[in-house]
Amino acid sequence: MLFTFVWQIGEILQYRTDIDGLRSLAVLSVIFFHLGYLPHGFLGVDIFFVISGYLITGIVYHETAQNKFSVLKFYERRLRRIIPLLLFTTLTAFILGLFYMLPDDLENLSQSVFASNFSANNILMYITSRDYWAVKNDFKPLMHTWSLGIEEQFYLLYPFIFIFLKGKKLKFIFPTLLVLTVLSLLAFVLESNVSAKFYFIQYRFFELSVGGLCAIHFNSPRIHSSSSKYVLYVFLIALALLLFLPLIESFDVKIISTIMLSAGILVLGKESFQGDKLYKGLFSNKIVTGIGKISYSLYMWHQVVFAFARYFLVTEITAPISFYLLLITFLLSVLSYHLIENPFRNRNQISTKYVLAITGVIFISITAFSFYVYSIGGIIKDFPALGLYKDNLPDKRNFFSSTSNIHMQYNEDVRKLEENFTATDKVRTLVIGDSFGRDIANILLESEIQDSIEVRYFDINRAFSSNKVSQMIMESDYLFIAANLFIGEEFISRLEAKYDLDIDNSKLWVFGTKDFGYSNGIHYNRINNKTNFLEYRTPMKKGYLQIEEKLRKEWRQKYVSLIDLIKDEEGNVLVFTPEGKFISQDTAHLTKPGAIFFARKLKSKLRTILQ
Repeated sequence: MLFTFVWQIGEILQYRTDIDGLRSLAVLSVIFFHLGYLPHGFLGVDIFFVISGYLITGIVYHETAQNKFSVLKFYERRLRRIIPLLLFTTLTAFILGLFYMLPDDLENLSQSVFASNFSANNILMYITSRDYWAVKNDFKPLMHTWSLGIEEQFYLLYPFIFIFLKGKKLKFIFPTLLVLTVLSLLAFVLESNVSAKFYFIQYRFFELSVGGLCAIHFNSPRIHSSSSKYVLYVFLIALALLLFLPLIESFDVKIISTIMLSAGILVLGKESFQGDKLYKGLFSNKIVTGIGKISYSLYMWHQVVFAFARYFLVTEITAPISFYLLLITFLLSVLSYHLIENPFRNRNQISTKYVLAITGVIFISITAFSFYVYSIGGIIKDFPALGLYKDNLPDKRNFFSSTSNIHMQYNEDVRKLEENFTATDKVRTLVIGDSFGRDIANILLESEIQDSIEVRYFDINRAFSSNKVSQMIMESDYLFIAANLFIGEEFISRLEAKYDLDIDNSKLWVFGTKDFGYSNGIHYNRINNKTNFLEYRTPMKKGYLQIEEKLRKEWRQKYVSLIDLIKDEEGNVLVFTPEGKFISQDTAHLTKPGAIFFARKLKSKLRTILQ
């Protein structure tokens, strides 16, 4: 993120210590959110956006008014401030990933390294994760660099507003920013896709530009009134309530309220940070300003530390573990602040030529190597537990394809079965579902009865948009349905109504959901030659047992449970086959050994169903 500690008003350089305090509040909110203690702490990022827009606009607007603004110097400052620590952080995460991560996770990390280095991890997160609050993101060391992508995209074009509107056209900067802010705010409010407006710059522009508008409009000292101090305290209390209490349900209202309150605090705090003892004591004391000064380092390091701790050290971050992780994060941040941030920011210590040379070499090296690791699916060595061996790498390489990914290929190949039944004496078995349905198809294909059945698959997302599905349902002897989420009788009724069908209930079976915990990484880093694979188990993610029970009640004797085959009395499930192979490659979808394992477990049930 952008953290500049200087505020310019006319010819005077004024150090706003209270902004360090506000920055401290923002970064601590984000950190405790990622520890799981502050559900609304993610709003700290929005505070950062406002601060960034406020500070950088003040500097650029002043330089433009003085006819001293240079785009090259602007980008040089951004490069010195942002890139060195970003590269060091991504390099550290990448090296740790090479040692501790399974191929699928290392492949995803390599994507993130590549995207983060190009300030585009927000776009990657939208494509690959969508839901920012998903549990799987807790295991992504560079998940948090999405916000850095938004800021850098903002500043890629932002300075040109000042270049085009300099001199006599300076008066048009404020109305231009105002129009862009209103357009962005309208786009944010009108957009129904929450993921899109969370990750994309066009919906976040107004957050930074609101800070910019305040910097321009309140760019000169104003008469301090006693009432403004009380308004400032009201804003501070309201912001604290937003961060700490679930008072507002609406995502839009939470974001917009945070932006307005942060902007108000920045404007009113200018009059109070030196004269008002209470405000100064809260936001300008040595502890909070010290945290504010290292906030960029804190932001960059905290998720790396937390994600790898979750990945190969602990299954749950308890209060004592949180203390140690915070201690590690603060130590790393102090070191990087003094050894990376300050030296690279100081022209007297490192010249621009050397900054470009050092960052250029590191950027090219890590970007190229991360792309290579991504292209081979993260298979940098043999992984017997997944049946992956470096010498047996497929000729096909990963190039941003969701259907030809090395780790998804086994599941995705089932899509080839979306074709009509042939003229055969085999039992015609149609599977309708999503990726969980494709797992069921693979179980059938790996079963002992594979030679006596003809398996076909149809994607559940296309079930109501293709007439082909009705023909396949009518021709099938058995209809199996399986999906990640709850599928009730209402789904069948909709299918029948859509295609004027009367599905024979005797041929209909519903296969249950499944889950294998939060991350395979913790299991991979714990297993050894003495591991008893039939006893090694893990808790499932929250919600899957509830889905299981709901499906069981809905479908009764027509329900086939997968979880029952692998869970114990405490509800913990197997992770490995008896041979020590991972049942799932990503805690959700089956490996080939996993499909074979379930095929053996379901042998008698399948014979009973398909007799």
